[in-house]
Amino acid sequence: HKAIKGSLGDPTMGSLPPTSLDFSSIDHNSLKNGGASHHQHHQEISRENLLNLFTSQQDLLNHFFKHLDLSQTLDFSRILLSTAGTVFFTGVGKSAFVANKVSQTLVSLSFRSSFLSPLDALHGDIGALSPRDVLVFFSKSGATEELLRLVPCARAKGAFLVSLTSVSGNPLAAVCDMNVHLPLQRELCPFNLAPVTSTAIQMVFGDTIAVALMAARNLSKEEYASNHPAGRIGKSLIFKVRDVMKKQEELPVCKEGDLIMDQLVELTSKGCGCLLVVDEHHRLIGTFTDGDLRRTLKASGEAIFKLSVGEMCNRKPRTIGPETMAVEAMKKMESPPSPVQFLPVVNDDNTLIGIVTLHGLVSAGL
Repeated sequence: HKAIKGSLGDPTMGSLPPTSLDFSSIDHNSLKNGGASHHQHHQEISRENLLNLFTSQQDLLNHFFKHLDLSQTLDFSRILLSTAGTVFFTGVGKSAFVANKVSQTLVSLSFRSSFLSPLDALHGDIGALSPRDVLVFFSKSGATEELLRLVPCARAKGAFLVSLTSVSGNPLAAVCDMNVHLPLQRELCPFNLAPVTSTAIQMVFGDTIAVALMAARNLSKEEYASNHPAGRIGKSLIFKVRDVMKKQEELPVCKEGDLIMDQLVELTSKGCGCLLVVDEHHRLIGTFTDGDLRRTLKASGEAIFKLSVGEMCNRKPRTIGPETMAVEAMKKMESPPSPVQFLPVVNDDNTLIGIVTLHGLVSAGL
């Protein structure tokens, strides 16, 4: 195909590497000290070379963003959104990894999607396709034999076929129901061979469409989280305080008349760094922390032996309800005037039902 004008090097020589990518200019003098041939050594990567590469890749990606046909893209998005069946993605080589990733993104957003291996498809997997489905081909050249072989079989199944390609007038686009051109100026690779820019473009395109579909479907945070129960995102949106709090016998509970010195074991053994002071109905009166213990000891010395917890406790502690999201508990602990390490969990009538600690939240993966 024709060399595209306006590449990063000589505008008339689109097939040559941009000057910033010409690795032949690397200084070999540094190797002479070692006395070995440069074929046996790696070159040093200079800061300038690296910066040039990233700048060039940025320019190449910008070319894609500037020249993407939005009306083609919109048509493609609407077809995926209105599909009654499954959106299958396929590709060969590096494009197969992208096809798999974009499919996984859609699955995580509650869309029916799957990756179809072109090789396995010709050995039985094509049976998964139905007239309600869409099959999306990722291919830079649009000339990959395995994909072209797959087309008539997929068409026989009645699926709607879409090609996402970067070379104009390619054979795959000619035999699909629809084509979206993904504008590619050249690969970042100095030989314009290794698919490093084309795959980046495919990934950006596919994942951006996925988010457009997510918005069109009004997918809620909770639905997204329910697809990611093990991930941090999921935990922060699924777990409530009641799921991560300590309760009942794990709680360091005492009465306000108890002497501080009698409660030291309770204060230290439950691993919460505090005492939770309750009345006879188990309603929360206040908290007494190991920090309070140090301050009391410093201020009163031996008199601490006679002091009750109720005399020295904080009667206005921060508390939280059991149905609050665990991530909100984390925010509440960190909020001004100063961060705290725990929050007593109380229900509507101030009855103590648990304690959530910073350590507990971190352990839960929040």
